[in-house]
Amino acid sequence: MTRTVRGARVLITGAASGMGALYAERAVREGARAVVLWDRDEAALDEVVARLRTVVMTDREATAWGAPDRSPSSAAGRPATTVHPYVLDLTELGAIAQSAQLVRRELGGIDVLINNAGIVRGKYFWEHDNGEDTRPTMQVNALAPMYITREFLPGMIESAREARVVNIASAAGTVSNPRMSVYAASKWALIGWSDSLRLELVQQGFEHVRVTTVAPSYISTGMFEGARGPLLTPVLTPEYVVDKVWRAMLAGRPLLMLPWSVGLARTLKGVLPTRAWDAVAGRVFGVYSSMEGFTGRPPRA
Repeated sequence: MTRTVRGARVLITGAASGMGALYAERAVREGARAVVLWDRDEAALDEVVARLRTVVMTDREATAWGAPDRSPSSAAGRPATTVHPYVLDLTELGAIAQSAQLVRRELGGIDVLINNAGIVRGKYFWEHDNGEDTRPTMQVNALAPMYITREFLPGMIESAREARVVNIASAAGTVSNPRMSVYAASKWALIGWSDSLRLELVQQGFEHVRVTTVAPSYISTGMFEGARGPLLTPVLTPEYVVDKVWRAMLAGRPLLMLPWSVGLARTLKGVLPTRAWDAVAGRVFGVYSSMEGFTGRPPRA
């Protein structure tokens, strides 16, 4: 699994919009055997499925990857990608377990898992409601990736096939930021778990299963609408991030931080005294004021 996911079974959470939909399209265009989409928004999921199935049918008429025009290996040689939507709430452990069982029954397992779903509440900690804000943020961002991976990892380990787990964390999981306390906590947890899992697989000799942890800064998906990118840290486009993540996933790269300044900030935070880092992050880079204009994604009509 170094060039494409051709022939693989791919599952993506948060697949009905933004980067999740882009990952799904990439998998379809590369000829994945099956693309499984998990999301709670049924209407948006239906739209993505319709679009992906159009891509599947169009590609069956096209030349296969790497084949010359009108060659016998063109349309006939392309894999028949199937698309499998599931409507579920990732805050419900029972829904995750039930949906995973259905996926295993239908496909036998998963080769690529992209834990992409996430939510954010951009406000001070004391403004968070325990039930409406803190609990779902931790469940979707930190616990759901663990629950889902636990469902499919044993099959990945037992199989001889190359497998990948991609966990979409955040730069907020490496650097603290006002108005992101619970979100940051969820992403710190995700990064710690994800990299520990990577090490466990290496230690036990299951190196055909590789884990990639992704820590990007703000992305223009609408999720962080109104947030301002710190110095040297532009707001990234979803297409750029998806391409970088995809390449890192195929290569089995352990950690991807985007852009490069996220790694710089992580290093400076580790070597500078706390007050010195606060001055640099707050006054120089503008990290601590980056969420002041946050509005978030508007409700779907």
